[in-house]
Amino acid sequence: SVPGTKVELTVSCRNLLDMDTFSKSDPVVVLFVQVSGSSEWKEFGRTEVIDNTLNPDFVRKFVLDYYFEEKQNLRFDVPPGSHSALSGTQDFLGQAFVALGEVIGSQRGRLERPLTGVPGKRCGTILLLAEELSNCRDIVTMQLCANKLDKKDFFGKSDPFLVFYRSNEDGTFTICHKTEVVKNTLNPVWQPFTIPVRALCNGDYDRTVKIDVYDWDRDGSHDFIGEFATSYRELSRAQSQFTVYEVLNPRKKCKKKKYVNSGTVTLLSFSVESEFTFVDYIRGGTQLNFTVAIDFTASNGLPSQPTSLHYVSPYQLSAYALALKAVGEVIQDYDSDKLFPAYGFGAKVPPDGKISHQFPLNNNVENPSCAGIEGVLESYLQSLRTVQLYGPTNFAPVINQVAGTAAQVTDGSQYHVLLIITDGVISDMLQTKEAIVTASSLPMSIIIVGVGPAEFEAMEELDGDEVRLSSRGRYAERDIVQFVPFRDYVDDSGNQVLSMARLAKDVLAEIPEQLLSYMKTRDIKPRRADPE
Repeated sequence: SVPGTKVELTVSCRNLLDMDTFSKSDPVVVLFVQVSGSSEWKEFGRTEVIDNTLNPDFVRKFVLDYYFEEKQNLRFDVPPGSHSALSGTQDFLGQAFVALGEVIGSQRGRLERPLTGVPGKRCGTILLLAEELSNCRDIVTMQLCANKLDKKDFFGKSDPFLVFYRSNEDGTFTICHKTEVVKNTLNPVWQPFTIPVRALCNGDYDRTVKIDVYDWDRDGSHDFIGEFATSYRELSRAQSQFTVYEVLNPRKKCKKKKYVNSGTVTLLSFSVESEFTFVDYIRGGTQLNFTVAIDFTASNGLPSQPTSLHYVSPYQLSAYALALKAVGEVIQDYDSDKLFPAYGFGAKVPPDGKISHQFPLNNNVENPSCAGIEGVLESYLQSLRTVQLYGPTNFAPVINQVAGTAAQVTDGSQYHVLLIITDGVISDMLQTKEAIVTASSLPMSIIIVGVGPAEFEAMEELDGDEVRLSSRGRYAERDIVQFVPFRDYVDDSGNQVLSMARLAKDVLAEIPEQLLSYMKTRDIKPRRADPE
């Protein structure tokens, strides 16, 4: 996701344990963040202490960098208040574990969790509210005109243009916009232009914005007409009224006693639009629906043989199971029902040994959904024991199946992610390309993880990062496929946790952009979180 999506967490507690004999507890909450790929926790920060309450609403917030594609585990500890006896465990008020994605994935970005950790006691709850820090994603459109500017050209009138500068912390100025030149007039009307708020004031609404007015000259020695200063906050008032600025030339002001100004500039219009982010949609209630499809073709090798990609050893999971777990555990935080349809393809299925390219792993055609990633893993291992690996390797049926579901709800409230795990030897390339091109106009993304030693050229072509995918002259409306080879993530040091976190990160990195591109092309705005 966009680097530096910053999320602000607000913390409250309800019905805390009462530990003080004479008054209520004096709670504080300490946030620990788990170091990626390890079991180590680091203190991130703490709220202020609030005296004498069991229902604190803390003012001090935690600002975290948020990455959709990583599992960011948080731990909230409520130690005893500041002045209770030495903080022995007897005064511990409880703790809660939560992934940042769960908070963001909750309705309206609000999550309530029970506090645990004091045996035999109800410790109350912790409430978390996640909000994206957003003043820097707005985009401004404005239009200005000028009146009675000083005449600078010997023959005609002036050829005015404006230059905008934002002020920096150290008092210097950085140019951030130039208007076009309007020729031969002292009363120019410039075209409307758009500029990110970031560029104009770096998100600080009261910072000075300086605007210079110049007369354009062909030889580049533009003449200075005058200047004026404003701020984003002042400019934004023009939404309700025209704002008129006097253009002043300090040199003239010093020289001439009667000098009034060098003309005026009027702000004719000013409007702000938000650039929506992935978090806006998730908070507005968009659900991610996760479907899994696993390659059961004979090229994987007999599951009973240690050389097979499906080999189940008592000591470690197969590449298929590892990839499924790595991606699934991140994505399941965004799926409210945690029910995942899971299919196999390319096997002969009992009772009659028909070849199927979309058989439910749980053997239930009416309801192929499994409960949680654990449920999918269980059904996958069960299927390995009952079906016969066969072929060919056809992707199109399962892609079309998910596309059919995605096509039923296109208002932006549902988005589908299909994970295909395969050894990459594909038989129906033409049909698959056709299926993906069709699916590219639907609210869905496809992740392909390639396991085993094959060359994955066909998968790279489907990925479409280098060349936009096309089928029979039709081009994919958006890039919806992300492919990664599993072998790039198996590291020799054997730190599986870390390498699987890296796998999930790379596979899921494109999903937020893909979801946004769907919403944008359909002009779907995130549903506003209803006020309480």
